[in-house]
Amino acid sequence: FIQMLHSAKKRDVLQLLRTAPKEMLPFIVEAAVASQSVASLAALSDFLDFSKMPSSLLEKFLYAAAFSPRPSGQLLHLVLDKLDGKQLAPEVQETGILAMGSLVGKLCHQKLCGLQEVERGVETILRGLRDAEEESEMVIYLLALGNAALPKTIPTLLDHAEEGPTMVAIAAISALQRFPAQHISRKVKQAMRRIFHEKRKSYEKTCRLAAAEILLDKEPLPMDVINILLAANELETEMATFLLLKVQSSLYAHHHYPARKIMKDIMGDPRINNYNFFSKAGISSSFSGPLTVTQDLLSTFGLDLLFLEGGFLRKSVSDFSLLSHGQRLHAAQVTIEAQGMDSMLGENVLEGKEEPELMAGMSAIFFDVQLRPIIFFQGYTDLMAKILLSSGEPTSVVKGNLLLMDHHQLIPLQSGFQVAIKLQGSLGLDISADMDVSIWEQELKTSINARGSLAIDFQAELDTPFLQATLRSQTEAETSVQFDTMLRFSSSPVLMCLQLREEQVPYR
Repeated sequence: FIQMLHSAKKRDVLQLLRTAPKEMLPFIVEAAVASQSVASLAALSDFLDFSKMPSSLLEKFLYAAAFSPRPSGQLLHLVLDKLDGKQLAPEVQETGILAMGSLVGKLCHQKLCGLQEVERGVETILRGLRDAEEESEMVIYLLALGNAALPKTIPTLLDHAEEGPTMVAIAAISALQRFPAQHISRKVKQAMRRIFHEKRKSYEKTCRLAAAEILLDKEPLPMDVINILLAANELETEMATFLLLKVQSSLYAHHHYPARKIMKDIMGDPRINNYNFFSKAGISSSFSGPLTVTQDLLSTFGLDLLFLEGGFLRKSVSDFSLLSHGQRLHAAQVTIEAQGMDSMLGENVLEGKEEPELMAGMSAIFFDVQLRPIIFFQGYTDLMAKILLSSGEPTSVVKGNLLLMDHHQLIPLQSGFQVAIKLQGSLGLDISADMDVSIWEQELKTSINARGSLAIDFQAELDTPFLQATLRSQTEAETSVQFDTMLRFSSSPVLMCLQLREEQVPYR
């Protein structure tokens, strides 16, 4: 379909969009964005009406743009024009801001930072952040800066990480975590130390742990590792357990050689590597290990679980990453957070600490693109309404078709002939999540369901006046992964069940 769109005229693409059956329209919009031909983008510009169309179709368009592997300046121009100065539904506005950040980052990665559209995109995000009045608005702009990962925005992120309220600080630190290690400078590390060791003010525990993770993951210094381990001795049990396991897991991370060597040297000191340090009896955990190892590729699975002192799940992060030749790709990272549950269960909040609002939500990164966060409930009234009026239907996080690669190359042979190579790869995704809190049963269930299908089409063609030869290969794979957690907090200790289910992968 994309190959057909490459050669289609604007009027034909527009006719196709206007006459397509309702259920086929999202697919055609995704294909038109993926083809990125001048005609397709011009047709989309005429067809998409952001003031009248359903939000679901507009989000499809914006996510297709965000996931585009090599976007053009024209695609960013189209997104900026469609979002500029319009009163939009909150979900469309938020998805648009995140898509803008992703497009800016990818264009800069292609050495196209000087484009007028890129400068306009960066200025739009920074101006939006300055003008934002609500915390939830500021969070979206900060996550968009994480999608862009531009070094010149680091001072802005640091300012919000240190001075912002809890939600804003967490968003700013998570944006900083997405920068490569070479951009985590001495100044960034000093700010993370101030946050973790609470030098200027007190910070919520997930802020402090995220700051510690930057210090441990991004070319760690021996002094930072030692200070974090020493501080763990003074922390409450669950935070200490989580941090100590984070340090220990990097001892076995073969892909993280510098950190691994530093950890080994530090563990040679019996004043640190002793029972008193590593005997914290919390139930929080941090694990990371390889799934696939080849000469060119390492894929890893990581799972972090942070609990409150009363046994309630505060945060879970499941992460699938691909590492190849020094490059890292976040294939999928899903974070589920629940805050304010401790006060609901009658636990006391420490004096001087800000009491967080009752809230549960989810955030996801796929192929290095941060998606719009989803709130399951916010506030006690909303929680009770969701419990009483629950439809039982899972919340859709992302659903659609993405073009992963579209490569065309002519290779001259020594004989004087040339071979035309075409390589296309696409991914169909359907990811949903659900969170179910039962006050009567005193149970919490979370479920993440990810289904995907991958198709790769390869063709090599030799065409001469007297000889034609074509080699063609098609590959397809489908998979489904479901990750469930169930907590029963009616008795002590809290009972927990984790289940990771993977269906057999058909590979053709």
